[in-house]
Amino acid sequence: MTRYILAIDQGTTSSRAIVFTEKGHIQGVSQQEFTQHYPQSGWVEHDPDAIWTSVVDSCRKVLEKTGLKASEISVAGITNQRETTIIWDRKTGKPIHNAIVWQDRRTAEYCESLTSEGREEFINDRTGLLIDPYFSATKIRWLLNEIPGARERAERGELAFGTVDTFLLWRMTDGKSHCTDATNASRTMLFNIHTQEWDPELLEFFDVPASLLPEVKDSSDDFGSIRADLLGSEVPVYGVAGDQQAAIVGQACFREGMAKSTYGTGCFLLLNTGKKALKSEHRLLTTVAYRLNGVPTYALEGSIFIAGATIQWLRDGLKLIKMADECEPLAEQTSLDHGVYLLPAFTGLGAPYWDPNARGAIFGLTRDTGIKEIVTAGLQAVCYQTKDLQKAMEKDGLRPTALRVDGGMVTNNWVLQFLSDILGATVDRPETIETTALGVAYLAGLKAGIFASTEEIEQMWQCDRRFSPTMTKERRDGLYDGWVKAVNRLQSF
Repeated sequence: MTRYILAIDQGTTSSRAIVFTEKGHIQGVSQQEFTQHYPQSGWVEHDPDAIWTSVVDSCRKVLEKTGLKASEISVAGITNQRETTIIWDRKTGKPIHNAIVWQDRRTAEYCESLTSEGREEFINDRTGLLIDPYFSATKIRWLLNEIPGARERAERGELAFGTVDTFLLWRMTDGKSHCTDATNASRTMLFNIHTQEWDPELLEFFDVPASLLPEVKDSSDDFGSIRADLLGSEVPVYGVAGDQQAAIVGQACFREGMAKSTYGTGCFLLLNTGKKALKSEHRLLTTVAYRLNGVPTYALEGSIFIAGATIQWLRDGLKLIKMADECEPLAEQTSLDHGVYLLPAFTGLGAPYWDPNARGAIFGLTRDTGIKEIVTAGLQAVCYQTKDLQKAMEKDGLRPTALRVDGGMVTNNWVLQFLSDILGATVDRPETIETTALGVAYLAGLKAGIFASTEEIEQMWQCDRRFSPTMTKERRDGLYDGWVKAVNRLQSF
């Protein structure tokens, strides 16, 4: 009898539920978008109740689509947008404020003050992270300080904090489970990645009561069960991982030196460094890739805040296109030397620049510039930003020469060929591009005994198409040099 795994993929702009078979094949998908809130420039929020509703509805609909009952689902896993911060009342489960999204920059001034005080090494040594509004700690501090009565309630133990996975688990289990996994914990700027515990000194530094925090478990572990009234029967949750770490599992990058890059709302390149928490000298992050049987595997990560969101902006903001799939034919009609550089720093620049105050710009416009040049520049920007990360990793002594890619943008063959050309590296697209959801399905399946080992999962990975570089080094360097000059101009603005 086929065993089925329910993967809940709670993303930045939508929630999805995907049912996988024990062979890693997709049985059914349901997706629901939810509203983005922008209260001020650089602020990004979500309604936690809207996230919750979108997740439950997606799970119910995927069961309807597949004709499966919840009792036929062996196990479930949750993967989620990372760093996004929610604090709620332990008795009622009601959030005290909207979720503050990972893209949000409201704590930029506070972060700058910490950097100017020389605190970065202290924080980086423990967490592997750089001081930036991106991470959860300063968001928690803002909520406790700015929401009336929140700090007092937290001190009394009345409130709970969690990233989105923790919030969903709390509600799914009716408050029985206040847990997260090591990958999500490693993105809070409160978790010591070396001791694998919440760091008392960091909690004191950011003035965060320990009573707020969830228990930290392995990525493949018992997180409780989805209560029966939600889907019709209880379903055990045996896998949890932040979306980018779930993708490294879904891409079967279990060996040191293997790398994956995900192109969703943002772009995230992770390079497996094995059991070593390698410290970057070039402003990359050291993070937990996954933790199994109490043993963490680490990764170097480069984070780009805006990737697929660039295409959304071209479609919904500028209205240059009606559908995202119009981009590929437009790019095919455009010379690579069109001279336009689009820098999508809508919420600041991520790695390796870490400039929260930068804002987007387009350079190189002429009277000949039209829709196709701007759209092509938007696609190229994603590839140039990946090149920035490759360069930083190369300076750290670990240049990725082969890359496994996933996410919504990788259906675009033009993008992947240009990516291969500008990196001077092979780019592999897997048969299943839903690797974030697949990764957490694998983690849940490992705990449930559906998969015997990571070696078995590695054997299941299949390549759909390999893209190899055809561009000369001279042309590659010339195009990238134009990008670097554009970034320098943006930062001097």
